[in-house]
Amino acid sequence: MTDRGADALGLSRDRIQIGPSAMVWDGDRLIIEIDEMSTPHAQKIKGRVIVTPSALTSVELPLTEDGAHIWRPFAPKADIRVELNRPGWTWHGHGYFDANFGTRALEADFNYWTWGRFPLRDGAACFYDATRRDGTELSVAVGFAEDGSIRPLEEPPKARLSRPGWMVKRETRADTGYRPKQVKAMLDAPFYNRSAVRTKINGEETVGVHEALDLNRFRGPWLMPMLAVRVPRRPGWPGWF
Repeated sequence: MTDRGADALGLSRDRIQIGPSAMVWDGDRLIIEIDEMSTPHAQKIKGRVIVTPSALTSVELPLTEDGAHIWRPFAPKADIRVELNRPGWTWHGHGYFDANFGTRALEADFNYWTWGRFPLRDGAACFYDATRRDGTELSVAVGFAEDGSIRPLEEPPKARLSRPGWMVKRETRADTGYRPKQVKAMLDAPFYNRSAVRTKINGEETVGVHEALDLNRFRGPWLMPMLAVRVPRRPGWPGWF
């Protein structure tokens, strides 16, 4: 991830270009072209990720009552192919494509949230749980069929996950009596954790992607200077990589 100036942005109907990287809609698939430098070791990361949805949805979920924040699951179930220039970073499997949109900063409206997307034999399940700053809570369970249509999903109870290295609180949804478990670490930061988690949903054991976001930590004055060091900034373009 690199912060870039306006000159680095190119936008057309099917393509968004940000510096040397881009996202392209090509027929029935999304191609993500990556050409970046990693931090903190300044190693070149180059290649592409190809996401082919089983279906596209028109679903939008408001995360606040005034619609200032919206979750958009474009493709809750997809085929994914990763081709990057690192050993072990080329693989093929199942994936998804979603996005969050908002008109205010997340930390202005939320204290904490967890999200999870879990593939099922005949579709996928997504869970969104959040604590808002006004004291209200969001608790949503959404089931998707293979064709992208929404279907009823009984919401399992919350279940705790062990805390990671940065001790971010984690919880997900699991059948009563089942203890979910992390099976692969993906990202562990002072305010955010992403991992692959095994859980059981309405009798079906599954491994999916889970995230926990602590926005009280994120807005802390000790953290913002760390982010400024972690994320490189390239104000000029072209020629600045």
